[in-house]
Amino acid sequence: MDTPLFEMQSKIKALAKARNAIILAHNYQPPEIQDLADLCGDSLELSRKAAQTDADVIVFCGVHFMAETASILSPDKVVLLPNPKAGCLMADMITAEALQLKIDSLPPMPVVTYVNSTADVKALSTVCCTSANVVKVVNSLAADEMLLTPDRNLAQYAAARTGKKIHYWDGYCPTHEWLTVEDVQQARAEHPKAVFIAHPECRPEIVSLADVVASTSGMLRHAAQAKEREFIIGTETGLLYPLRRANPDKQFYPAAAKMTCKNMKKIKLADVLRSLETMSGEVKVSEEIRVPALRAVEKMIAIV
Repeated sequence: MDTPLFEMQSKIKALAKARNAIILAHNYQPPEIQDLADLCGDSLELSRKAAQTDADVIVFCGVHFMAETASILSPDKVVLLPNPKAGCLMADMITAEALQLKIDSLPPMPVVTYVNSTADVKALSTVCCTSANVVKVVNSLAADEMLLTPDRNLAQYAAARTGKKIHYWDGYCPTHEWLTVEDVQQARAEHPKAVFIAHPECRPEIVSLADVVASTSGMLRHAAQAKEREFIIGTETGLLYPLRRANPDKQFYPAAAKMTCKNMKKIKLADVLRSLETMSGEVKVSEEIRVPALRAVEKMIAIV
């Protein structure tokens, strides 16, 4: 017989307290994981907030690169990824070796790397960025030409808003890539009064259709402050849960129900419990990678 939900959550919370652990959940995680978490949000903001706590253990309910980022910012803490199989297809589209070859093939220029990347890729980068601050980061650089990895859609979004020449890696988030113009048109036909909010990881033709372009945290802020009552959400469907929870008087519709990331749904309550019981799933970035990766992250933080 399965353990009741509330009983499992109670066990996890008691064990987390005993371990002096903080539980983080990305905005795309399943509702029962978000309800369990001490903090929910974007990957980088979660890692930054966790680093400021006195927790000894960080349990990151997200995907592998997010746990790596937590390790980069909190080398003195134990970082656990409850299900080691939770990866990111976009982060897997670039390796440090391939990036080095690309860098060597181009004239000297800054390398801007999206935080949705592995630690060793960050370590080769000049500066990191998020979907929320990419334009500010690009504009902060004196160079008029740069390489942005690994998301081609984010790179094209930044290029269109900065006027700078941006070489891009041909990577993408499959979940956002699935959204088509036809999907958006259908959603708008079904909800003509709704505001369409798109994530910058969507393809350029989708971004051009949007009323608002924002990161997941940006979507949450916009929805809370907007006078409109209906919204079409162009990102992973997991964000609908915190949007509806925070704004019970407003309506939120997925731009397409197919925008669900399997990796973001891999962590179950049983995984979190097992991870805390056995301290399994540790993610630790070596110092030779962590130090240069931290430099790229800190340069971004100093800019924004």
